[in-house]
Amino acid sequence: GKHGSPRPQLHPTIPPNRRSTIRSLAWQLQCSPTTLHRKFMLKLIKRHTNSLKPVLEEKNKKDRMKYCLSMLHETTTQTERPKFKTMHNIIHIDKKWFYMTKKKRNYYLLYGEEEPTRTLQNGSCIGKVMFLTAVARPRWDNEGNVTFSGKIGIWPFVKEVSAQRRSDNRPRGTLETKSIKVNRQVMREFMIENLLPAIQASWPENDAGQTIYIQQDNAKPHILPNDPEFVAAVERTGLDIRLIQQPVNSPDLNGLELGFFNSLQSLTDCLSPRTLQDLIKGVLDEFENYEVYKLNRVFLSLQACMIEILNHAGGNGYKIPHANKERLENLGMLPPRLTCPREVYANALHNLGIMERVAC
Repeated sequence: GKHGSPRPQLHPTIPPNRRSTIRSLAWQLQCSPTTLHRKFMLKLIKRHTNSLKPVLEEKNKKDRMKYCLSMLHETTTQTERPKFKTMHNIIHIDKKWFYMTKKKRNYYLLYGEEEPTRTLQNGSCIGKVMFLTAVARPRWDNEGNVTFSGKIGIWPFVKEVSAQRRSDNRPRGTLETKSIKVNRQVMREFMIENLLPAIQASWPENDAGQTIYIQQDNAKPHILPNDPEFVAAVERTGLDIRLIQQPVNSPDLNGLELGFFNSLQSLTDCLSPRTLQDLIKGVLDEFENYEVYKLNRVFLSLQACMIEILNHAGGNGYKIPHANKERLENLGMLPPRLTCPREVYANALHNLGIMERVAC
């Protein structure tokens, strides 16, 4: 520095929780925040966004590895580079809350432009609606035309109820949209009355007779794979549909969690809905307009995550890989499925064998 003080050096021994802002890091290094901001602009230090991940028990890791290995095509496991299945017959379903707004939002303004004012009667009661979403992998014909969008459906968990009291905004008896609590009975009704008919209506005809798997997580409201009412409803469709559970504590093994939901919420945020009806319409419109090519890339991201899971002995201490899929797609070089390096596959089998022996 100017007076002979040593230059500030970022060192890994400084706990991460003490360098979450430029100011707190400057305090640790006993230097000016301006100095650190200059280093940031010169790309000598970087900003990192860290997300919480589920704690994994040994059984969780073992189940995750088994699941990922089951997604490799049996006929390729003895080759130099085992290939993943195309996953065209797996439907991913999940629930998600969509919010009307956020407590904090970023805007880009001109200097001198008036800052927007957002008001809410109760900051802890931001309007929200839970949706059930179902997607599968899209398909194209030989000419590049979309034959199946993969967007099976999205349904809000709401009901129309009559207002019990008069208010300044509406008279008594006006129909209002209200969120409903999702339990197993509600989930069963939505899957039988909405999901199954949507699969019947949209599933490609040339797949007649093939087993269709509906993959869900292990949330309590979800119905069990052998649920009698659901099984009976499936039989009435004439399709071979089976429910499967993804491994416990594994949101990274559901395509909807790999960017699809975040992308949909981000697009919905741009609409600034004022009522629950506006929010529902916005989410439904964004789902309908979601790019088919993006949805296809989600399934390749899922396969890339599976390679990382196998490479980390079932753990989740990895970054979601980015393989420039959009650029490869533009060049016509995007593969229909990924291959797993032989060494990763062999090590995964070895680690799984050790886990099985320890468990015994």
